[in-house]
Amino acid sequence: MPASPETDTFGFIVNDLSRIIRAEMDRRTTEAGLGLTTGEGRALLNVSRTGPIRQTALAERLGVEAMTLSGLVDRLEAKGFVERQPDPADRRAKLVTLTEAGSTVVRQIEPIAAAIRSEAAFGIDPDDWQRLLVSLRSARTNLLATRTEALSGEDTAA
Repeated sequence: MPASPETDTFGFIVNDLSRIIRAEMDRRTTEAGLGLTTGEGRALLNVSRTGPIRQTALAERLGVEAMTLSGLVDRLEAKGFVERQPDPADRRAKLVTLTEAGSTVVRQIEPIAAAIRSEAAFGIDPDDWQRLLVSLRSARTNLLATRTEALSGEDTAA
């Protein structure tokens, strides 16, 4: 069935892909017995990639409010996957760091995420896939720049 004009737009496609990926990650991590929500998995993967990160920066990377992140980090800390440590640059701020148990779980999540990426790329020429990724990164950069500019304009207007 051909896509309708309403469902074949950039925003719809990106949102739909995101929803499908989250659902698949939830299903597969549950099947693997990891006991993680998609948000918890995303947080662990982000901390794994960035190293110790301030809670505020992690919330921004995940696109969630500080209170939402606080609960998420509480759950990950209770499971022994992360620790909160004082930020040496600002003792008022907390850094979220991965524990050894968290690193073990990340090593279990990574092949699940890789399989989903592989399935998404199935039948797509590798060069086309790389161009798609470059284009999506550019779109993200463009929108983040627009958002930053708009938010800084709000700050000066206040």
